[in-house]
Amino acid sequence: MSAHPPLGRWAPLAPSAVGSLFAGWPRPWWIAGGYAFELAVGRSWRAHGDIDVLVLRPAAGELHAVLTGWELWAADPPGTLRRWPSDEPLPDHVHDVWCRRPSSAAWELQLMVDEADGAQWRSRRDGRIRAPAASIGGRSADGLPYLRPEIQLFYKAKSTRPKDEADFAAVRPMLDAAALAWLDHALALTIPDHPWRASLTGGEPHTPAG
Repeated sequence: MSAHPPLGRWAPLAPSAVGSLFAGWPRPWWIAGGYAFELAVGRSWRAHGDIDVLVLRPAAGELHAVLTGWELWAADPPGTLRRWPSDEPLPDHVHDVWCRRPSSAAWELQLMVDEADGAQWRSRRDGRIRAPAASIGGRSADGLPYLRPEIQLFYKAKSTRPKDEADFAAVRPMLDAAALAWLDHALALTIPDHPWRASLTGGEPHTPAG
């Protein structure tokens, strides 16, 4: 089996390059992670070590055709990567696929696979968190689809790092009442004592410890 680059070695595609790769694919996809915030806000406030794209599991079998000539590696189990062949359905417990072109000595793209029940998006983190798939994204001024900030913040809330706190501080002021209520509800279900919640419900602005 061929070796893969070290997990920390990245040469991430630019969002515009991701848009070119997925152009014409009729399935829904969204730029996720830190770049999703940048596309939503319209400015950058930190560097990005990788780039994530969210797709829905019913379309996962088409990813090899979208990324023709690329190597796709499944995180199976999480923390261990193995080549994912094009003739194998993606196992239900795999939610991350790392991708690179064979000519690249680094990872270039990470695919995050969420669940779907018909037209409903369902979070891979907790099945109670769901919404119409058509409602979970927005589009940048350049037309790139991105995951809505409140949903990306929900994913980042599990174990916040300094960059996640920086993202929350940058994004929180732009969230409207519906987005604030959605995120607070999602955290109430999953992490009810999360420190971000006070800021979401009209309390004092959140100041990270340390």
